[in-house]
Amino acid sequence: MIAGADSIEDMGLLRHGGMGRLFTGVRAPSTLGTFLRTFTFGHVRQLDAVASRLLVNLAARAPLLPGGDQLAYLDVDDTVRAAYGSAKQGAGRGYTGTLGLNALLAVVSTPSSAPVIAATRLRKGSTHSARGAARLVADALVTATAAGATGVRVLRADSAFYNHDVIAAAGRHGARFSITARQDPAVRTAIASIDPQAWTPIKYTNAVFDADQQRWIPDAEVAEVDYTAFRSLATAKQVTARLIVRRVPDLNPAHQHELFTVYRYHAVFTNSPLPMIAAEAAHRAHAIVEQVIADLKNGPLAHLPSGTFTANSAWLVCAAIAFNLTRAAGVLASAIHAKATTGTIRAQLINIPGRLARSARHLTLHLPANWPWEHPWQQLLTGADPPPSPRPTHRPPGPDRRTQ
Repeated sequence: MIAGADSIEDMGLLRHGGMGRLFTGVRAPSTLGTFLRTFTFGHVRQLDAVASRLLVNLAARAPLLPGGDQLAYLDVDDTVRAAYGSAKQGAGRGYTGTLGLNALLAVVSTPSSAPVIAATRLRKGSTHSARGAARLVADALVTATAAGATGVRVLRADSAFYNHDVIAAAGRHGARFSITARQDPAVRTAIASIDPQAWTPIKYTNAVFDADQQRWIPDAEVAEVDYTAFRSLATAKQVTARLIVRRVPDLNPAHQHELFTVYRYHAVFTNSPLPMIAAEAAHRAHAIVEQVIADLKNGPLAHLPSGTFTANSAWLVCAAIAFNLTRAAGVLASAIHAKATTGTIRAQLINIPGRLARSARHLTLHLPANWPWEHPWQQLLTGADPPPSPRPTHRPPGPDRRTQ
């Protein structure tokens, strides 16, 4: 997967050329498929534990989460991978209407780092987004803390995860939350109660800076109001926090009125410690999880290769492991590769042609001359494993037999 595999047949990548001289125990693709199909749900959960511990160990070797002792974000989202036939176990049609399987991911990042995957779950295609999300959030927060996110942790999610169970899971592990609120009647009433003078302009898309007034002239404004969510539940399950609202003009001519501007509203329910404008901007950065999903779909998650649900579940966990390993390699290589996509890291640091030579029963791998990314590759090699001691140029003297 690190080398770009997106199917079981791609295992053959390790069975060509001189690979047999470098690697031992390489199995055929059919053997890999048989192995994956032997997985049960318990085996997948054990593999989840392996992925969690691997991320913790990688964070100890490479600075994956710089600044995690101050602030870190946990972003949760799901995606649907299409299935082309009903024979695939668990395939169904969910909120997108596409036949497939649903993958739930939790990624952790800091304001100065690229994200890594803290937890994954594969679910049947007909499930709703929030199913099992509370457990995933709990597992991901434990992993993130062990990996160095020991400061303020903020859970970010869209409106599909706006429910008491998800927020309660974050609270039990000492994390804050920033979740898009659904536009139900209670939220719309709270938005309508905001003082017209309380709206504050923000720097937003297509904003223009006025040099005379020394301020941004945008189309967007934000305001906040205290709000108690989940009023239909028991008092102990109701949550009171901040409702930060962003409004932008509705540019649809059919929705505009001749006398006043009609706005579209986006509400965020949060207890983030950041000021209003900073908290609203930080919530918009939740889109970083979409970049991870796109990165996976451009690699091992291009499709789920098996017809067995548990095999595909194991494949998803292995994809997360490969993603985190690639991310650690980029961090060790250079500041540019630390935030590059896995495709870029793969092309510049992993899929490099080489020539094998044997001398004195030792294998030497000759890499291309004048490789543009030679220095980052050397930094990666040094960071991953200290350079070996040089081989002796002469044989050390043996014992003196005359004294024996």
